[in-house]
Amino acid sequence: MKKFLYLFFVILFTSVSAQEKKEFQLSSHILDITVGQPVEKVDVQLEKFDETTKQWVSLGKKQTDKNGRIADFLPYSKDLKSNYGKYKLIFLTEDYFKNKKVESFYPFIEVVFQIKDDKHYHVPITLSPFGYSTYRGS
Repeated sequence: MKKFLYLFFVILFTSVSAQEKKEFQLSSHILDITVGQPVEKVDVQLEKFDETTKQWVSLGKKQTDKNGRIADFLPYSKDLKSNYGKYKLIFLTEDYFKNKKVESFYPFIEVVFQIKDDKHYHVPITLSPFGYSTYRGS
């Protein structure tokens, strides 16, 4: 009976751990610090720097959800090193402020960063009409 219970908990733990593995290596979100609320419906572009051509290559565009988040940028690859490199998130903030009838200084915000391992990267911004901040989150 003890062996059965032990096996049961090993299988349960293994399946829970497997479910916790994220499918995407990169996520982001936007928080408007002037109102303390997430920013929804903002387009965010992802680009990767091609070291050979010295050009930025578009990898796609997504839109923040009602919680101001994008959870599904950059899927994990079987060859994890293929995701290593320099990236840029471009937050297209101009329409957000126009829709709020708020004067702003930054029509878009570019955040450049590097992925050097197979860990998850969370790159958010806090936003106001005349400033922003970013950091590597978790």
